[in-house]
Amino acid sequence: MSYAYQGEGALNYFPCQYGISKLLLRGPKRPLDQPYIAVLGGTETYGKFVPRPYPALLEQAAGLPVVNLGFVNAGPDVYVNDPTMLDIAAGARVTVVQMVGAQNLTNRYYSVHPRRNDRFLRASPLLKSLFGSVDFTEFHFTRHMLHTLHAVSPAKFEVVAEELRAAWVTRMTGLLGLLHGKTVLMWLSGHAPQAPDRFPNLTHDPILVDAEMVAAVRPHASSYLEVVSSPTARACGLDGMAFGPLDEPAALGLPGPAVHAEVAQALSDAVLALW
Repeated sequence: MSYAYQGEGALNYFPCQYGISKLLLRGPKRPLDQPYIAVLGGTETYGKFVPRPYPALLEQAAGLPVVNLGFVNAGPDVYVNDPTMLDIAAGARVTVVQMVGAQNLTNRYYSVHPRRNDRFLRASPLLKSLFGSVDFTEFHFTRHMLHTLHAVSPAKFEVVAEELRAAWVTRMTGLLGLLHGKTVLMWLSGHAPQAPDRFPNLTHDPILVDAEMVAAVRPHASSYLEVVSSPTARACGLDGMAFGPLDEPAALGLPGPAVHAEVAQALSDAVLALW
């Protein structure tokens, strides 16, 4: 069963910070003076609404310290723009890099907040020219903006999507190049990477990331792990999740404890093979 609380604070994420970074990460804070595993990723890696997310389960299964650097709604820019995060990730013996969606990164068409990457900051003249009828002051989040642009003109949206795909490959490749230890590039979703599609489904995470993009980034990692959650784990739905009464819609879109357990098991084998 799920656990509905009156506020998110009822689930203690043990928020912590490392060094001079402004990112508030999920704790407890881990020491960095012994060999460790680092995990980079978005909301799934942070473990929103999940009492024990897969990095904590991985630590238990592998018997090795795991530093959870997951950040809610993170895009690649969170890590590329944060020297402390890069230092921690580069100092790990093995670093797991979750492939996040392509919507939350700064590109030629729009800019996002350097830390809260889901926050839309501004449209470039290029985007305003392409979508002249759209008032971009109405948008605060990238997902909302992209859904609107797609509804206005799927053909014009595809121009923006191609830019996001190219920027994502460049940014992810660059991020992997900055990590000195061994790396596991991880696909985490309810489906395998799909073939490129001119008119993609914007409800499937990671958004806009297709098999061609994955193939372009894979050679830059030590190993690749594809975790497609089982129907049985997905069917558990909200079981074991902790959220406030207003957070149920958000929780429904995230993997629950059963999926996290599958991820941890698969990751444990992949990480120990590199250790």
